[in-house]
Amino acid sequence: MTQGWALMSDGCSLAWQMSGPEGAPVLLLSNSLGTTRAMWQAQTGPFSAQFRVLRYDVRGHGQSDAPVGAYGLDRLGRDAIELLDSLGIERAHFCGVSLGGMTGQWVGVHAPARFDPLVLANTAAYMGPPSAWQSRISTVLSHDMEAIAGGVLERWFTKDYLDASPPALDHLRQHLLACSPVGYAGCCAAIRDMDLRPVINLISRPTLVISGMRDPATPPDQGSLIAAAIADSIELLIDAAHLSNVERSLEFNSAVLTFLS
Repeated sequence: MTQGWALMSDGCSLAWQMSGPEGAPVLLLSNSLGTTRAMWQAQTGPFSAQFRVLRYDVRGHGQSDAPVGAYGLDRLGRDAIELLDSLGIERAHFCGVSLGGMTGQWVGVHAPARFDPLVLANTAAYMGPPSAWQSRISTVLSHDMEAIAGGVLERWFTKDYLDASPPALDHLRQHLLACSPVGYAGCCAAIRDMDLRPVINLISRPTLVISGMRDPATPPDQGSLIAAAIADSIELLIDAAHLSNVERSLEFNSAVLTFLS
C-alpha cells in the first residue's frame, strides 16, 4: 500500500492511498460529504484483488486541505483529474457515493477520455433547494459538526442499522465530527450550486447507477432520472439508506465487481 499527497493547480493538497496489484486497472473511489476515504473500508480488500484501488479524501475532508470559501463541482471534478495526472495515471474506472457520485457525473460529461466505466451510487443530478444547503452551511460555520451529526446519521442509515450500532457506524460518526466545518461548508456549496440535469445525457460511458430503496437524501427516483438520461446505463436498487456501500457492503461489492468485470 502506498499513500501521499497530491498538489492541485489551486494549491490545495489532497491525501490519497493506493492498494492492489501494480499493472491492474485503476479504480478511483470518491467519498461522500462528511466522510473520508475510510468509508471504503469494506470495499478496499475485495476491490484490490482485481484493481489498483486509489482512494482519496475529497478536499475539505480527512487529511486533505480545507480551503476557505465555496467550492464548485467543477473544482471537485478537476481534483479527480489532477490527482490522476499527479500519479501518472492516464485512465481509470470511477466509483463514487453521494457527493462522489456527483463528481462522477461531472467527469463523465467533461472528461470521458479519462474515466471508463462509471459507478454512481446514492447520488443526484440536482439536490435542491439551495436554501436548505445554505442553512446547513450557516449552521456548521456558526456552531460545529455536532450540530448536524444526528440528522446526518439518520439520513445515512436505516433505523435497523443505527439500532444495531456496528463498529463501522462509530467510525463514520467520529470522522463526521472531525470533519472541518470550513471544508464541509465548501462542499455543501458545490451541491447547492449544482444542476447536472441539462448535461448528464452527454455521458457516453457504461454506467451503473445504484440507489438505496430507503434513502431519504437521494431517493430512488433521483437515480432513475440519471439512469434514464444515460444511454448505456444499468440501474440497481439496494435495500439501504444513503451509504449503501457501508450498510449493504456485500451486495454493493458484488454489484460493482460484476459490472466492472
